[in-house]
Amino acid sequence: MLFRKDNLPASVDDAPTAGPPEAEVGAVLSVDCAAISRNWKKLGNHAAPADCAAVVKADAYGCGLEPVTTALFAAGCQTFFVAQIAEARALREALPEATVYVTNGIPTGAAPLFAEINAQPVIGNLAELAEWDAFRTGSNWQGGAALHFDTGMNRLGLAPEEAAAIAERTKMQNHGISLVMSHFSASDEPDHPLNATQIQLMRDIRQLFRNIPISLANSSGIFLGAGAYFDVVRPGIGLYGGNPTPWTDNPMEPVVTLTARIVQTRIIPSGATVGYNTTWTARRETHVGIAASGYADGYPRPAGTSNTLTGGYAVVGGQRCAVIGRVSMDLVAIDVTDVPEHGKRRGDPVTLLGEGIGIDELAAWGRTISWDVLTRLGRRAHRVWKR
Repeated sequence: MLFRKDNLPASVDDAPTAGPPEAEVGAVLSVDCAAISRNWKKLGNHAAPADCAAVVKADAYGCGLEPVTTALFAAGCQTFFVAQIAEARALREALPEATVYVTNGIPTGAAPLFAEINAQPVIGNLAELAEWDAFRTGSNWQGGAALHFDTGMNRLGLAPEEAAAIAERTKMQNHGISLVMSHFSASDEPDHPLNATQIQLMRDIRQLFRNIPISLANSSGIFLGAGAYFDVVRPGIGLYGGNPTPWTDNPMEPVVTLTARIVQTRIIPSGATVGYNTTWTARRETHVGIAASGYADGYPRPAGTSNTLTGGYAVVGGQRCAVIGRVSMDLVAIDVTDVPEHGKRRGDPVTLLGEGIGIDELAAWGRTISWDVLTRLGRRAHRVWKR
């Protein structure tokens, strides 16, 4: 539920907010919706003339489904992909006119729910297809569906060998197939041989579904060249600032900022330890700033520096400072020895994500991926959407 704060200046008050008030929580998650829209336009321009959709599952990768999709729709995005019917329902409430696909397909007996919210299932097996056909025939529902062919992921999808028989239905009036799609397995590795295999399989399938739009490319797939574009591209992580080209510099704008505040600063002698299980030992007299955020706020637990592993950093007083010891559920310790006193007092801000710390960098410190970090952020934070 979005709300506005009446006690803030107009320039800040104009930003939608959600969650508990800032004074009542440790973390503040800020999402730059204008940056998401610019990222979408950049990806769309790169893949032109293909249409550019947006993947907004998992609460728009943790960035907030309603504000993100509203911004994207205003920027020109017409087609959205979610994973579950509940997500499609929430999206439909925000955007009555958008095209909405549900990638996890049709749960048993759930076909009527798609008609109820005017969403389109992504069908990945013959049992789903039969159930969808039976529902459309029995209800006279004219809504469409996508077909998902498995070209190498070995996850969801119809077998390519089934394409010819299924394509026969497109000769019928009101066949109901609005999109044919697949999903790259290794597009973030541009030289991986499976990329070419998947592209060729989709070319073959395209010959069978000549009048149906084809979609294959995700964020990284957009950078594999024009052969991967087909008719519709479906960026996800790139919209939210993740690097779709991990082999080179990130072409996307950062989107998310996570900040906390210092609740206490203490001085410990050389040889003292910090945090659970004494995993970090001071090599000098150290000023330790304790910030009110932890893994319950989505900050990765493995991101702290230990005696044997180099971890991540936070920005305090304009300086990068090492996160030390094990990250706790609600707190994180930071070496602020070199920060001037006026920047590390109780109540001073700490940036855990942002100010040059990107989502991919934070994920690497946490020994995970940026998708995982993004979808865990902000569960109990005060959230702000900049427009």
